[in-house]
Amino acid sequence: MQDVARPLIFCCRSRVVYFFCVIFAPHFGHAGKENTQTGYKEEKDMQQLKERILRDGKCFEGGILKVDNFINHQMDPILMKSMAVEFVRRFASRDINKILTIEASGIAPAIMVGYLLELPVVFAKKKKPSTMENMLVTKVFSFTKNNTYDVCVCKDYLQPGDKVLFIDDFLANGNAAKGVMDLVRQSGAELAGMGFLIEKAFQHGGDYLRAQGIHVESLAVIESLEGCRITLKE
Repeated sequence: MQDVARPLIFCCRSRVVYFFCVIFAPHFGHAGKENTQTGYKEEKDMQQLKERILRDGKCFEGGILKVDNFINHQMDPILMKSMAVEFVRRFASRDINKILTIEASGIAPAIMVGYLLELPVVFAKKKKPSTMENMLVTKVFSFTKNNTYDVCVCKDYLQPGDKVLFIDDFLANGNAAKGVMDLVRQSGAELAGMGFLIEKAFQHGGDYLRAQGIHVESLAVIESLEGCRITLKE
């Protein structure tokens, strides 16, 4: 059955995708492992992500990994769709009514998740627009750019009662995620979970978030970039 159902995910309308993930997710094993009852392997698509990281990722001194060949400059929409479906599956048990991200690299995966779930997508802006009123503002330190910037969201789009899923491309030190936590706190909304395409485990942002009791899912985890060699968690 699973051989037929899996391709149909991408052909059916988004609510069918959500239904598939909600109904079948509890029966699947964890990432990269085969469930002995269903025989389903979620590692197929995420293995593709890992292979792309190893093949096309570029490592630089200081723990910097560039994936602009397929994620955050030139994008692979087929891979992006597969990653979004995996996020929907992993967060199927959560009550979510809004997707949140930060411009710019998080927008593509966030929109894909929002499309599948038929939910609105809000992206926090990195500059205060002169036309925006009722702003929620926090400060975020950028590891790659080595500077601090404002991140803002209009209160109209992040309100008390919202149950928010945050989606982004990278989790490193967790600075952007901490900023999002602050925005959600200011708004009175609830943070339902955080999903990342790539986590750099050696920078411990994920450790911090999980210690706060946040449901965190990362589709690929980098254990080390030492010596500019990419080492992925199995």
